[in-house]
Amino acid sequence: MSEPAAPTSTVSRNVRGALWMLGSALAFTLMTTLVKFLGDDYSPALQTFYRQVAATLVLLPIMLRDPKAAFSTNRPGILLYRALVGTFSVILAFYAYQELPLAEANALSFTRTLWIVPLAVLVLREAIGTWRIGATLIGFGGVLLILQPTVAGHGGWPALAALTSAALFATTITGMKIMTRDHSVLVLTVWSAVLGLVLAIPFAILEWRWPTWPDLGLLAAMGVGGLVAQMCYIKGMSIGDAVAMAPIDYTRLLFALVVGFVLFQDIPNPLAMAGAAIVVASTLFITFREARLKLPKRPPSDQ
Repeated sequence: MSEPAAPTSTVSRNVRGALWMLGSALAFTLMTTLVKFLGDDYSPALQTFYRQVAATLVLLPIMLRDPKAAFSTNRPGILLYRALVGTFSVILAFYAYQELPLAEANALSFTRTLWIVPLAVLVLREAIGTWRIGATLIGFGGVLLILQPTVAGHGGWPALAALTSAALFATTITGMKIMTRDHSVLVLTVWSAVLGLVLAIPFAILEWRWPTWPDLGLLAAMGVGGLVAQMCYIKGMSIGDAVAMAPIDYTRLLFALVVGFVLFQDIPNPLAMAGAAIVVASTLFITFREARLKLPKRPPSDQ
């Protein structure tokens, strides 16, 4: 008689997970809005530095309370590589958010799911089927639609930066699949914040400028927003089912459309938005199909 309670429990977990994912999307939108707003005065490298400073300060009480647990690892090399790639990824992403309309930069960031497909073959030696290959190719077809008006209106470098950032971020996700087998989320977050700060210092020095007090507050809010977005995302995905949580992450595209239009007068290009829809549909298809293939097969019924 206790079996019927399982669906209710699943729904409850998914509702709670969805709220965390929605919080992640809102925090991410806050971060990218501030990145674009402050872009005229602070370079992407400098913004990345201040982002890492804010994240490190937020995590500092946790690190001081139990340094051994916060930094416990047997694979520092992989964590260093992940931080290095992640730092370059953030710098490139910030450049794209400064130069492109928020909605188009967000749409190109979603290609990380598409980049994971070839990485899964080359790095993880996973076998991929025809459906997954087809969805990936269609997704990159959507990217081409986004690039046509984007490159024409803003030049090719910001769009290339967005795509490169997504590809680099995909490598960190691939590495995350390996590291989470024997590392906690806290350890991964702490190493990412501290190493990211150290690695961002040389780039920040080259373009250094002291912020005004109001700008310092906005830069701190940008950094905290990025950390909150990351932690809410991890929390949401850990509570709810991945298939139910994945679509909610794409609400940040809607938030970017609204914020871009209201604050920056970004008028969405119909062709770019059509490409964004294709990218979202293809990445969701890949997510759903992977989750379905991972489900245990039911034994044949005797009835």
